[in-house]
Amino acid sequence: MSSSVYRQRRARLAQQLTSGIAVLPTAPERPRNRDNYFPYRFDSTFYYLTGFEEPEAVLVVLGGKEPKSILFCREKDGEREIWDGFRYGPKAAQRKFGFDLALPIGLLDQKMLEFVCGSKKLFTFLGEDAGWDTRVMGWFNSIRGRSRSGVKGPGMLCDVRQISDEMRLFKDKTEMDLMKKAADISAAAHCRAMACTRPGRMEFEIGAEISYEFARQGSPSVAYNSIVASGKNACVLHYVTNQSRLEPDDLLLIDAGCEYGGYAADITRTFPVDGQFKGAGKALYEIVLQAQLKAIEAVRPGQTFNDPHEAAVQVLTQGLVDLGLLKGHVEDLIETGEYQRFYMHRTSHWLGLDVHDVGEYKEENEWRTLLPDMVLTVEPGLYIRPAKDVPETFWNIGIRIEDDVRVTRTGHEVLTDKVPKSVGGIETLMANHD
Repeated sequence: MSSSVYRQRRARLAQQLTSGIAVLPTAPERPRNRDNYFPYRFDSTFYYLTGFEEPEAVLVVLGGKEPKSILFCREKDGEREIWDGFRYGPKAAQRKFGFDLALPIGLLDQKMLEFVCGSKKLFTFLGEDAGWDTRVMGWFNSIRGRSRSGVKGPGMLCDVRQISDEMRLFKDKTEMDLMKKAADISAAAHCRAMACTRPGRMEFEIGAEISYEFARQGSPSVAYNSIVASGKNACVLHYVTNQSRLEPDDLLLIDAGCEYGGYAADITRTFPVDGQFKGAGKALYEIVLQAQLKAIEAVRPGQTFNDPHEAAVQVLTQGLVDLGLLKGHVEDLIETGEYQRFYMHRTSHWLGLDVHDVGEYKEENEWRTLLPDMVLTVEPGLYIRPAKDVPETFWNIGIRIEDDVRVTRTGHEVLTDKVPKSVGGIETLMANHD
């Protein structure tokens, strides 16, 4: 991505700071066990504003009449690069990523006492990391200790996410290109999983096929731990054990998405292990599919974030009544929440750099209006656990269908439509592969 994109984002942030200053650290490296670390992943907001992927880095943005952006990062170190790989160092990082200045990370505390003086507000991440909170308060206390010398620091400490989250909620063209690529890779992985599924295989084998396709197409990571849940496991919403054997009469629910260029895809498909929908599974699947299609229809400018959920709930509840799994009037069942016995989660969440991306869902206690360039998931489901009042033929069936949807100026675009989800489309794909 061009450095000009990040410069423009930092300029937008600086404009909203007025005479304040923003200080944003990237994510720390996380130890996995002795002398071993989890694969590094930057903080999403830091990356959104910088494009810089290395750990041990902090962004400082100065607002006011002369806005500036300053990066603190690791120095060049030839010996460490032998062990850990390439480092930009301040000089190269300044040129490459378009900062006004870049300095060694070791100077952060010293320089912050200079930068903070005279600023009316300090914006940062609050309550996310106790060590960082303590460091920020150290700057405040140091400045207070110099008040007799006429030194004056910020009077307010603010959470920068009030500004940055709203910026991230609306995707620009560069972001949409990356999200479409993540969606296409993830769609190919789901198609591969369908083609490779057959009775007797293990959930983790199908998960491995998904991971292979992600890596083969250039994705460095999953966007979240993949769910490969067959039979009753599909009734566990966040099932990630992935250790069961696939049985012929089971449905297989796969919730998996890759990360590409930092951006997440999030797709769920549910399909029969033996390639043929039938019986109770088919009846429930068709209800969920119709619910999802109705919910996607409700994604357009001027609708509220909650409208797709309400559309899905209406179809799901009517379907549950038609099958005899719920008894009563549909509107009453919705009002009392009786449907939540079988559909206990919401239909959508924002999507972007994080799979559950940032952005408020309500404004002044009202569901916010959908606007162009927002991206959300649409993922209704039904989960039927064993119960005395539930016919046994429905037991242990879990179904979810999920797509990623962009709000356009005239309606919506389904980013993940390359994965079949109709009964016929799934059965055809599975029949045409050994």
